[in-house]
This record gives sequence, structure tokens and C-alpha cells, in this order.
Amino acid sequence: MTTGPAEGNGEQELKSWHAGQSGPARPPIVAPGALRGGAWLTLQTRHAGRLVKGRPGTAGKPPIIGLLGFADRLRLIWQGIQAGDPYAEWWMVKVDQALALAEAELQALRRDIDTRSAASDGLEIDAATSVEPTRVKLEFANPYAYRGAQLLASYDGFARQVLSARHVGLASREDAERYLREGARPLRRAFGSALGYRFLGVTRADTEQQTVKGKQAVEAMGELPPEILSDALRASLLPKRVATANETAAPLSPDTSAPSQ
Repeated sequence: MTTGPAEGNGEQELKSWHAGQSGPARPPIVAPGALRGGAWLTLQTRHAGRLVKGRPGTAGKPPIIGLLGFADRLRLIWQGIQAGDPYAEWWMVKVDQALALAEAELQALRRDIDTRSAASDGLEIDAATSVEPTRVKLEFANPYAYRGAQLLASYDGFARQVLSARHVGLASREDAERYLREGARPLRRAFGSALGYRFLGVTRADTEQQTVKGKQAVEAMGELPPEILSDALRASLLPKRVATANETAAPLSPDTSAPSQ
């Protein structure tokens, strides 16, 4: 039987290699620079395209917040989280939950339209594609804005399925319009979840000690759930918190190498 090297030979070999590095001068090893990247959102349908910017309120029609307005509101909330505002953390929990619910509702609708399309034996339907799709460059400062973009892309794919089913007679015009409305509703609700937050410079200490700022925050945004202060309830994509001298915990700043809006 062949025996392996004596224990410790690998360590000795590593020591010898390091010792050899003290020979002739070598060029310095330069650390990699900051990471940079890019992301694009490609949309094929006008139904999804209208939800990029949303619409302003008019007589008889309430405003609709779109992806870009959602991302803008999230930037303010994210800044509040970096400043140690527990209300910003609470709002991000609301956003996290609203996005998850919207994703689940949209997936259920997609399964429904998939079942309808599969009911026709021998007929294969390719989802319609645009001859000139819209491409939107995404430059967001936090991951939840990108989750919103993913949700919009999913709705765009759903809309393509619905419009294709209508085109080949598997869905009536009325059914198609109903599907499109029902699919857009959870998106609008998710994008609207970022509304209502106000940056007041409040901290955990203000809330726990009921300072003037803490009372202003309660009046403006409601009573903070105790689960937020205890960290029992926290948005899934938030950076971890570390203990500080002034507060029970404070958030770590996210990677600043991410593109900002």
C-alpha cells in the first residue's frame, strides 16, 4: 500500500514557499478597484411600459406610482435605515411583504393563463414579442428597487401571454382585460407601499425614550411595532445590525459600489 506524505510536510512546503518570496523584489500586487455593473429592463408590452413612470393624479383619476417613483421613495427609506431610523426599517418590512404578496398573486394568475393555453390540444402558442421593445437602464441604490423591476418584468411576460391567448381566441377581449387589470393591481399596491414614510431623523433611542422627535414620528407615521425595535421583524434584504454605544443596534451601510439613482 502506498502511504501519503508525513503529517506536516504540507505546512513545511508552505513555509518554504513563503521564505522564497523574500528574494528579488517583485512588483506590488494592486488590490481590485470598486465593482461597477449595469442592469437593463426590457419591456415588450405597453401595459407594462405604462407602469415604469405611472401617472400623475387628474380630475377623477388618482395618481399611480410607477417603478421610478417607487425607487425614488425607496431611496429616502434606505437613507433613513442608514441613519438608524426604526421607522424606515418598519417601512421596508412593509415593502418587503408587499412585493412578496404581489409576486405570489402574479404567479397565480400566470398559472391560470398557462392552464387555459395548455387546454388546446395540438396548438402551440409562442408569446407575442414586440418589434421594438422598450429598454430602461436601471440605476438604483438598493435591492428592493431591483425587486420592483423584476416584478414589472414578470407582469410584462404575463401580459404577453394574455394578449397572445386573446389573439388566438383562447381568451375573450373581456377576459383578457380582466386578467391585465388583475395582474397590474398587485404591482400598483406594491409600488404604493413605499408611500407614507417621512424622514424625521428619529432614532431607536428617541422611540424608546419618547423624546420630542419620537412623539412626532408617532403622530406622523403611527405607533412603531415592538418587533421592529427588538429586531424580531426585519426585511429580508436589509444589512445586518451591529451594537453601538448609543443604541441597541445600528445598521451597517450597504456596499457603496452599487450604482445609485
